[in-house]
Amino acid sequence: MHNLKTVIALIILVACATLAVAAVARSIPPQEAFALLKERRNIYLLDVRTQQEYHQAHLVDAHLIPIDQVERRVAELPRDRPILVYCAVGSRSAQVFNYLARRGFVEVYNLDGGIYAWAQRGYPVAR
Repeated sequence: MHNLKTVIALIILVACATLAVAAVARSIPPQEAFALLKERRNIYLLDVRTQQEYHQAHLVDAHLIPIDQVERRVAELPRDRPILVYCAVGSRSAQVFNYLARRGFVEVYNLDGGIYAWAQRGYPVAR
């Protein structure tokens, strides 16, 4: 009976932790990201593409940390600011987004569709 209570308590704890992460870590479409950037000026933009892709076009004020460098450079990322992660179409950024959420970053967003979806909507990019 004691073991059953422990197991139930652990299940509840994991479920609550999962809900807490889901509340602050989510994928958002370009229009929501654009509105969020206009509303909140302190968002840290994280581009996880290659240096070559970044130089072709990137979001204004974005910081480049290619996906293969994120783990060793995670200390460079602010823990006291929201982070919007993006890549070309959203798959690499989704991996980094999930990694950061598991690492305890408080507010992390993934740009659904990446910079391509962003640019298709006519939002600004730097070159």
